[in-house]
Amino acid sequence: MRDAIHALKYDGLIPAARRLGRMLGQAIAELSADAPTELLVIPVPLHRSKSTHRGFNQARLLASHALAQLRETHPGWDLTLASSTVVRQRATKTQAGLTPRQRRQNVRGAFVVADPQAVKDRNVILVDDIMTTGATVRSVAQVLLRAGASKVWVATLARAHHEFRNRPGSKPVYSSQDMGKAAEIDSGREPSPDGQPEMWQASF
Repeated sequence: MRDAIHALKYDGLIPAARRLGRMLGQAIAELSADAPTELLVIPVPLHRSKSTHRGFNQARLLASHALAQLRETHPGWDLTLASSTVVRQRATKTQAGLTPRQRRQNVRGAFVVADPQAVKDRNVILVDDIMTTGATVRSVAQVLLRAGASKVWVATLARAHHEFRNRPGSKPVYSSQDMGKAAEIDSGREPSPDGQPEMWQASF
């Protein structure tokens, strides 16, 4: 899984997005029994400078292919790709190599909801390729909830090896697990098998 994600993200192997996106779609499908019939699907945005340099946003590619998969398997589920709803308003350093505290500081204030009315009272699936401490998806989910989103679920392909804990006294948000394993926020669900996409609900 790690090699496939890196091939897409850093080597520009865009055809890999189709297989990875369909895998992500299968994970999102697990939500179908409990989720509302209408959801916005929002990929974590890149800053325009990085998007221009890279030529694509891997989260958007994954979300697009996941939706294509879900339209085949769940035709009655109304999922709308909303790529421009959240904007990365300032460039940030790469998160690789930063401590959990530095990661949180790095993305603080980096995201803004371009049109709050578009997310007000809406249910959202936030898509990213990989999470380590969860600082990036947490930051995006927070601005969505503050803008009036009803609920935010997060779907990622894999989980890097790191440990991050929420407020003192609370349950771990993520445990130190292998790639593709992450505990769902505030639930007793077991981590997913190695290398599997992951879904969890963001609540702050």
